[in-house]
Amino acid sequence: MARSSSCSPTRRRRGWQSRRERVILAAAVLPEGGQGGARLLATALVRRECMRSWKLAVPIGALALAGCVSQQTYDQQVQQTQKTVALEQQYLALNQQLRTEIAADQVQIRQLSDRLVVTFVDEILFASGSAEMHAKGRGTLAQAVPTLAALSGHWISVQGYTDSEPIGPALRGRYPTNWDLSAARAVDVVRYLQAQGVDPTNLVAAGYGQYQPVAPNDTAQGRAKNRRIEVVLRVK
Repeated sequence: MARSSSCSPTRRRRGWQSRRERVILAAAVLPEGGQGGARLLATALVRRECMRSWKLAVPIGALALAGCVSQQTYDQQVQQTQKTVALEQQYLALNQQLRTEIAADQVQIRQLSDRLVVTFVDEILFASGSAEMHAKGRGTLAQAVPTLAALSGHWISVQGYTDSEPIGPALRGRYPTNWDLSAARAVDVVRYLQAQGVDPTNLVAAGYGQYQPVAPNDTAQGRAKNRRIEVVLRVK
């Protein structure tokens, strides 16, 4: 199930609570001696924070008998637990670091089953037609650097997207297509993150141009949604 950092005023007016408790249950089944039984160890992490009305529970699959699970299955369960908890911690940290921009609808954070997607509207990072971040953009991105720099064993994929408007004559010599512009923006973000201490072996830059829109390009609002930078965090 996907979830997002956005808190809609309309939904709050419908009576949705703005603060919720979340419980993450991480469980592991460990054999006890030769008795054939099992000992269930569980830890619960409870957090209260502004969010939608969803609640997240992470089932790990506790079994009644240790003999019912193979070593391979057990290892997979442990690995999946670690990945889920890591994503949860990153989600919480980035929501705190970018809370002002999230409230202003300039940044959105989505937690999917295997990754986090942090979406920046292009204007918060770049001037129109430019592939070099402005000072405000660098300042915005700097807030997330502590979380990104602390990651180990993660891919940090920076992905650039544009609307379908063709590149104007003044910029066409430098960026012949929207692919070129989106890729140049992604590379600029990657270079900045590396300069701020993010491990370059974790960084990837990609440009998608206008070919993966999230909204129709026939309105100004839709085009604005399509002009974006996404930072995707995924365990290697």
